[in-house]
Amino acid sequence: MAHTNDDPLDAGHAAGLVVDAEGTVLSCTPAAETLLNRTARELRGLRIRDLLADPETWGAVMAQRDRPIWEGRAALTPGGGGDVLFRVLPLDEGQGVAGAHQFLVLAAPLALVAQWRQGHAFMRELFLQERIGLAVLDKELRLVRTNTPLLPYTGVPADLYGARLADFLRESDARVIDARLREVLTTGVPLVAADVKVHTQVDPGTGRVLALSAFRLQGTNGEVAGVTALFLDVTEQRLSQRRLDLLHRATTVLNAHFSAEETTRDLAGVLVPGLADVAVVDVAEAVFTSGEPASEHDLADSLRRVAVAGGSPGLLDAGPEVDPVASPYGMSAWLRARGLLLGRIQVGRGEDRPPFAPEDLALLDEIASRAALVVDNARRYNRERSAAISLQRSLLPSPTTDTVAVHTASVYLPADTASGVSGDWFDVIPLSSARVALVVGDVVGHGLQATATMARLRTAVRTLADLDLEPDELLTHLDDLVSQFVIEAGEATRTPGAETAYGSFGATCLYVTYDPVTRRCLAASAGHPPPALVAPDGAVTYLDVSPGPPLGVGGLPFEPVETEVPDGSVLALYTDGLIERRHADLDVGMAALGNALSSVVTPGRPLEEAGPAVVAELVPGPLSDDVTLLLARTRAVPERSTAAWTFAADPSVVAEARERVLDQLSRWDLDELAFTTELVASELVTNAIRYAGGPLELRLIRAASLICEVSDRSSTQPRMRRAQASEEGGRGLFLIAQLTDRWGSRYTRHGKTIWTEQSLPPPG
Repeated sequence: MAHTNDDPLDAGHAAGLVVDAEGTVLSCTPAAETLLNRTARELRGLRIRDLLADPETWGAVMAQRDRPIWEGRAALTPGGGGDVLFRVLPLDEGQGVAGAHQFLVLAAPLALVAQWRQGHAFMRELFLQERIGLAVLDKELRLVRTNTPLLPYTGVPADLYGARLADFLRESDARVIDARLREVLTTGVPLVAADVKVHTQVDPGTGRVLALSAFRLQGTNGEVAGVTALFLDVTEQRLSQRRLDLLHRATTVLNAHFSAEETTRDLAGVLVPGLADVAVVDVAEAVFTSGEPASEHDLADSLRRVAVAGGSPGLLDAGPEVDPVASPYGMSAWLRARGLLLGRIQVGRGEDRPPFAPEDLALLDEIASRAALVVDNARRYNRERSAAISLQRSLLPSPTTDTVAVHTASVYLPADTASGVSGDWFDVIPLSSARVALVVGDVVGHGLQATATMARLRTAVRTLADLDLEPDELLTHLDDLVSQFVIEAGEATRTPGAETAYGSFGATCLYVTYDPVTRRCLAASAGHPPPALVAPDGAVTYLDVSPGPPLGVGGLPFEPVETEVPDGSVLALYTDGLIERRHADLDVGMAALGNALSSVVTPGRPLEEAGPAVVAELVPGPLSDDVTLLLARTRAVPERSTAAWTFAADPSVVAEARERVLDQLSRWDLDELAFTTELVASELVTNAIRYAGGPLELRLIRAASLICEVSDRSSTQPRMRRAQASEEGGRGLFLIAQLTDRWGSRYTRHGKTIWTEQSLPPPG
């Protein structure tokens, strides 16, 4: 390839002046006319000092002369060349500077010369450096010029002029590189840092990764002359990047599960083939039993192999008792966290892969460190979750109950989230007069705090239910109680001046009472979804309950709704975990629940089977919230097992009341209870006439026990007291308490009801 001198101070390019020893211009080149903006006629006879921007600097210009051929800088007039760099050559052969009579002065703009020289120095140093491989190839992709060495690897010839890459590189590698370079030659689009794998024919080994950059070369006439390629060895950088990517992927899978077994299985899948050909993870047995791991000396006997990925190159065949190793083709790292030894990771490679480097062991140690924290978090989470679930289950009632009013079956599934179980609860509470209360609630939050709050609320509901309050009244009292919880918690934790927030003490609650005598239920809700009613024919409707605010918010009343329930119907109470759907309204979940209840809850199917079937259909995957479902199949007390009479407030009716009671007990074959029941009814009717006025109602119910009730219009509750020996009265309630199993009173919408219960005699 021919070379030309493109130096701006070369005689073929620079502005040239022939001057005498006094500096007078004798002749000039056309380039000089152009640079100095003067014609040859104008320049001839001028002294060079007259061309300077400041003629007084002539002495300083001449002071730059230091040899026969010398260079210097000068500032010409702005319109006549500006700052220039010049070169002076004596034209009288053999005379030297002192004896010469004529000189050739070559000049060029200073900026142009500086730019050329910088570029020339750059190219010279570029071909001298050894860090980047540099090659100039012709249009046929033959090497024309390279730096030394082009590639610092075994198998690259010393003389590369005229050679092709395929002469010393593996054919497949050379083919890939040639294709990329030919694309640059064809399109002219530069190639920037494209990774290529390179193996020499003499020493293929594991090869190196090079970042290939290239740009097309063109002559001054625009003709394509070849291509310049730069090769940068990025093997270590790519290995480091792959290790970093592997660490990132490992960290991602480590944070994907709360199960130690699933986490380590996914981790093994990342290590193979990212780091090794085989990976084995052994975890201490204590992780799965929520216990404390054994000491390092005893750990090998308590390891469980939980994950294996890849093949088996032989190193890891010995099993979990193998001690951690670090060899060219196998290494291992302990799982340590918070001072505990929790397991071990072992990896191995086949001999067809490069041996492990120290950086690989450091990477495995880092992954093991992160995995150990995750495994220990899983152990601690399982321990706390097990404790919370055990506590919560111990606080909940029996999964099934059987009363005169209902037969119930329940399903409770704790959440699978990292925050632990939430505060779902349910209850079945026997009430007076054969009635029953069904309760479902959901506490805000998760974990032991929510469980503790749930326990407090369940206890409060049972206490309030014992007062026989209407559902709306009970929720009002419960709302006040939760508000007090919030205030107490705020006073214990808040800073002075801060407001108390509705937090983990908030809850929703649904309270339903069912009366098997009237076959009616009364329901009220504090921010809770309404109950579903499955009729005997399978039709599903939701009770038209208007939900009030959640407990602890206050300010709005709770509205009760009364519904007649056919005998054999099923009431379904649930928490929102059963109907919530991601990115869907609750209406969608409630519709799905209705469909499931209609198809699963049939008259002949036990509720113990129907409940789990409904939950399985609606919640097939992992639970983000607790799920509670309470099913209650209603029963009715037959009309022949009840009797009721209304009396005026006249003492003369007491005798009639006794007769009616005795007559009814005789019909029921309960003569054994005649004396006590007659006495109880007499006392209750007498008290109602004396203290409440009329009219009053006397009712007998034969259910699991014999119930005697007297209802009046007064809201004054009776009070049992001990009468003095001199008093003639005041002993009625005391006698009732002694003669019956239970007694009590409850407010009604029109007054109050006093009731008693007596055990039925065993069947004859």
